[in-house]
Order: sequence, then structure tokens, then C-alpha cells
Amino acid sequence: MIIGTGIDIAEIARFERFVRENNLPLLQRLFTPREYAYCSARRLSAQHFALRFAAKESFLKALGTGLRDGINWLDIEVVNDDLGKPALELSGKAAQFFLAKGGGRCHLSLSHDAGCAIAMVVLEER
Repeated sequence: MIIGTGIDIAEIARFERFVRENNLPLLQRLFTPREYAYCSARRLSAQHFALRFAAKESFLKALGTGLRDGINWLDIEVVNDDLGKPALELSGKAAQFFLAKGGGRCHLSLSHDAGCAIAMVVLEER
């Protein structure tokens, strides 16, 4: 059974500015070291940062909490399997709230077009 859905869109140009200005404090507050390394190694790094940000926002919307009660951006990490399929890895308060809500599986879909990054998250119960 579905216990939550979330969708978010992020403007890639916003993240192009963060990368161009080398806004490392902001990027390190939003992204784990693994996410930062992954995105920074890509030719279109801003697009990858924007996709991951949209994924985190989508998860928070699906969870229904937003960014509060101790949930941190770094508690939500976007990873890719060997074939490139994205997934969310949760830790800290994000994982606690997900489990408390009865969460079992988290589905993530990412896309980009026309200067925008979009993410959708569907949460299923255990």
C-alpha cells in the first residue's frame, strides 16, 4: 500500500550558479560527500546536483514532514546502482520517521528537460 507520494522540480540554472560561484558551504550542507563527489565528476554537474536536490525535496513531501524535527539534508542520499538506476539511502532522523510511518520501500524516478530537474518519490508500507 502507498503511504506517501512526493514530486519536486528544481531549476538547473540555480545549481549552475552554486557550482560556478564554488559555493562549497551550501553544497556540503545539501549533499553527502558521496553525492558531492558523484556530481562534481560529471560534465553536467549542476544538472546532477539539481536532480538530487529535487529527489530529497520529493522524499520530504512524500514523508509529510518537510525538513524539521531533526531531519537533515544529509540524512537523505541519492545513490545509483551499477546500471545507473537512482535510489534513496536514508539515515538518521529521515530513516527513523520513514520507519515510524510504516515505510518499507522507497521508489525514486528522476528526469530533466528544458532547464529543469524533476523527481518523484513513492513510499510503500512494509
